[in-house]
Amino acid sequence: MKIYVAAMMLLMGLSSKAQNVINPFPKTITVTGSAEMEVTPDEIYVQVTLKEYEKKGSGKVSIEKIKSDFLTAIKSLGIADSNITIAQYDGLNGNPWLRKKSKKDELYASLSYQVKIKDGRQLDELVNRLDDNATQNFFIQRTAHSQLEAYKKNLKMAAIKAAKEKASYLAGAIGEKVGVAVTINEPMEYYVPYYNMRASNMMVKQEAGMADDAAAPDFKKIKLKYDVTVVFALM
Repeated sequence: MKIYVAAMMLLMGLSSKAQNVINPFPKTITVTGSAEMEVTPDEIYVQVTLKEYEKKGSGKVSIEKIKSDFLTAIKSLGIADSNITIAQYDGLNGNPWLRKKSKKDELYASLSYQVKIKDGRQLDELVNRLDDNATQNFFIQRTAHSQLEAYKKNLKMAAIKAAKEKASYLAGAIGEKVGVAVTINEPMEYYVPYYNMRASNMMVKQEAGMADDAAAPDFKKIKLKYDVTVVFALM
C-alpha cells in the first residue's frame, strides 16, 4: 500500500512538472523555400555494342580486330583510357533455324563498351568513326555534370535562404519579426537527368540535333530543384 501511494505521488509530481514546462517558441511560422537551376551536362555516358561479322570474301572479322579498330578510333578523339570501360562480353550463335539451314555452328562474340564523352560535338565525332558492320547497338545511358554535387549543395542553401526571405515578408505583413529557425527539414530533391536506353546510330544523332553538316548543339539540360520546409520562431 505504501509503495502504491508513493508511485501515485511520483506520477502526480511528474505531471505537475510537465504542465509547468514553458514552450520556448509559442509563436512560429512554417514556410517552404525553393531553388532550381538547369545545367548542360559535361559527362555523357554512351554504351556501344560491337559484334563479329562476316565480311564478303574474307570470312569472319574477329572481335580482337573490331576491338582494336574501335579503341584506336576512340583514342583519336582525345578520350582518355580511364573514360573507356568494358560493360559486357559474351558470345552468340545467332538464329538456331538459320544456323541449321546453313549448316554452320559458329560463335559470334560481342563486346560492349561504356564511353564517357563531354559534349555533343564529341558524340558526333564518335558516331562518325564507328564501324557500321560491327556496331550492333549504340545508346546514351545517362548524363551528368562534373560539378553536380557542388550545384546540389548550393541549391539547398539557396532554398533555405528563400524560405527565410518568405517568412520575413509574411510575418512583416502582420507586424511580426522572424527569429531563429526551430526546425529545418531535409530538402526534397527533383533531379531530372537525360536517359535514352535504346537508340541506333542515326537515332542518337537525330536526338542530339546533329545533322551531318550542322554544328552539334548542347545536350538536353539537367534540371535540379530543391524544396525545403523550415519552421521559424516569431518575435
